[in-house]
Amino acid sequence: MLIRLVLFLLLVLAALPGAATEEPLEAEQAYRFSAQALDGKTIEARWQIADGYYLYRHKIKFTAEPATVKLGEPVLPAGHVKDDEFFGRVETYRDDLRIRIPVDAGDAKSITLKAVSQGCWDKGVCFPPTPQQAVVAMLGGGAMPTAAVASVAADPRPPAAAAGDESSQIVKLLRHGGFWLNIVSFFGFGLLLCLTPCVLPMVPILSGIIVNHGHAVTHGRAFALSLAYVLGMAVTYAAIGVAAGFSGTLLSNTLQNAWGLGAFALIFVVLSLSMFGLYELQLPSAIESRLSETANRQGGSFGAIAVMGALSALIVSPCVAAPLAGALLYIAQTKDAVLGGSALFSLALGMGAPLLAVGVFSRSLLPKAGPWMEAVKKFFGVLMLATALWLVAPVIPAWLQMLGWTALLIVPGIFMRAIDPLPEHATGWNRLWKGVGVLMLLAGIAMLAGVLGGSRDPLRPLGFLASSAAADARGLAFTRVKSAAELDARLNDAAAKGQPAMLDFYADWCVSCKEMEKYTFVDPQVQTRLAGTLLLQADVTASDDDGIGLLKRFGLFGPPGIIFFGTDGKAIDGVRVVGYQPADQFLDTLNRIPH
Repeated sequence: MLIRLVLFLLLVLAALPGAATEEPLEAEQAYRFSAQALDGKTIEARWQIADGYYLYRHKIKFTAEPATVKLGEPVLPAGHVKDDEFFGRVETYRDDLRIRIPVDAGDAKSITLKAVSQGCWDKGVCFPPTPQQAVVAMLGGGAMPTAAVASVAADPRPPAAAAGDESSQIVKLLRHGGFWLNIVSFFGFGLLLCLTPCVLPMVPILSGIIVNHGHAVTHGRAFALSLAYVLGMAVTYAAIGVAAGFSGTLLSNTLQNAWGLGAFALIFVVLSLSMFGLYELQLPSAIESRLSETANRQGGSFGAIAVMGALSALIVSPCVAAPLAGALLYIAQTKDAVLGGSALFSLALGMGAPLLAVGVFSRSLLPKAGPWMEAVKKFFGVLMLATALWLVAPVIPAWLQMLGWTALLIVPGIFMRAIDPLPEHATGWNRLWKGVGVLMLLAGIAMLAGVLGGSRDPLRPLGFLASSAAADARGLAFTRVKSAAELDARLNDAAAKGQPAMLDFYADWCVSCKEMEKYTFVDPQVQTRLAGTLLLQADVTASDDDGIGLLKRFGLFGPPGIIFFGTDGKAIDGVRVVGYQPADQFLDTLNRIPH
C-alpha cells in the first residue's frame, strides 16, 4: 500500500494523466491476434494486447490445419512473474507479444494457425479460453529440420506493462519524471522495500559478518564493512538493469525455479549448521593464514563482503516486484541503461540504508564473547534455516512448508526450556525466554495439527476446525446451473415463491472468483443480507457452449460477474457486479437493489 501511495503522488507531480475503462473489452478486442510467415520454416504469432489486460504464458496453445502441417515447440519469451495468491507463481504477457513457431508445412501454400489463449483484465474480470485463428501464406515451403526447434530464438523484446499496474506506472515515471526525481524516488522505494519481509534475510547475513569480524571492531570500521556490503548489492542491481537493457531477459526469472532457489537455500542450511557447531567452516591453514593477514589490514576484507552483498541481491531481487520490474522493463524498452541502471543503484542504496545502521550497531548491541554469544550464534542459525525455508516456499507443497515451520517453532522452543523446569533462582530473563519458548512450542503444535487436519494456510493452521464447526464460515451455499434452460427453470421456481435470486459466474482459473469466496462471501453481513435469496452459480471453467452462452446472455465477458434478479424472475437493470468487490463494496451494491 505504501508503494502504491508513493507512486500515485509521484505521478501527480509528474503530471501524468491516467484513464480507466469502466467496462471490459470483448476478448477479440482485448487480444488482437495475427500471424505471418518469417520464412518457409518459421511462423510468428502476434497478440496486440490492450492496456490493462494480460495473457497467461502457460495458457497459450497452437494447432494448425491442414492435418499434414507439423508445428514445432513454440519459443515463448519470458513474461512478467506474477505472485498469484491462489495459483502461485505464474508468468504473464502485456502490450505486444510475439511468438515464433517452427513449422513443417510440406507442400502447403498456406496454413491456418489456430491459437487458444487466456487472460484477465486488471479490473478483475478473467476471460474464458479464447480460440482465434489466422491464415498464413507460406514463403517457399520446405520441411523443418530437427535442429530448427532449438535454433529459433524468442523475440528479445519483453512484453510491456499495462497502464493499470505499478510497474507500468514506474515506467511512466522514468520516462517523464526527470533524472533526479527518478533517483530520489527510487531511493524512497528502496526505503519502503526495506520494511518488507523480502529484505529480512539480509539482516542476519550482515549482522553475522560484523559479529564474527572481531571483538575490537570500531563503529567506523563496522560502517565501512556495511557500506561495502550495500555497495556490492547496489552494483549488482545496476548490472542486472544493464543486462536487461541489452538482452531483454530478467535474471530473476532464471533463478525462480526449484534448482535456483534450492541451491540458495542449501547455502543457508550449510551456514546454519556451522552456527549450531556441527562443523567448523574454515579453509586450509595456509590459505586461512594469508587471508587473515589480509583481513586484518584496513579494508582488506571489503571485496569479500561486497561479493556477499552481490549474492544477497541475487537472492532477494525477485521479491522487489514493482520497482525492480518497472525499471527493468523501462531499460528493455528504451535501451536507456544509464537512467535505468542509476535508478536501480539508487533503489538498492535505499534498501541498504537501514542495513548500515544494523551493521554499525550490531557489535555494540549484541553480547560479547561467552555463553550468551553461543546463544546468539544459534539464534542466527535458526534465522538462516527460516531464510532457507522462505526461499523454497514457492516451489514446495504447502503441507511441506508448514512442516518446516513446525520444526522451526518446536525445536527452538524446546531448547529454550519450554518443557523443562526453571532453576529455583531463575532470573527474569530466564523466565522471559522460557515464556517465548512455550509460545513457540504451542505455535508449532498448532501448525502440526493444521497439517494433519488438512489445512494448507500457514497463517491459519487451525482453519480446518472453523470450517467443520460452522458451515457458514465456508461462505455462501450456491446451487449450480449448467445451461440457460436450467437457469430459467430455477428462476421460474423462485418467481413462483416470490423469492429474489442471484447468479454468480465462477471458474476454477479465476483469481478474483476465489477472492470473492475467501474475503467477500464469508462476511457475516453479506450472508445476512442475502438470507432468503436463491443463490445460483454458473461454473464456466470448461468454457463450453452452455457457459459461453450464459455469459453472452447477460453481456459478460468472463468471471467474476454477478447478476441479480427480482421476485418476478427478471434481471434487475443497473445493478450487477463485474470483477472483485470487497465485502463493504459488495454490501453497497446489495443495498442498491430495489425492494
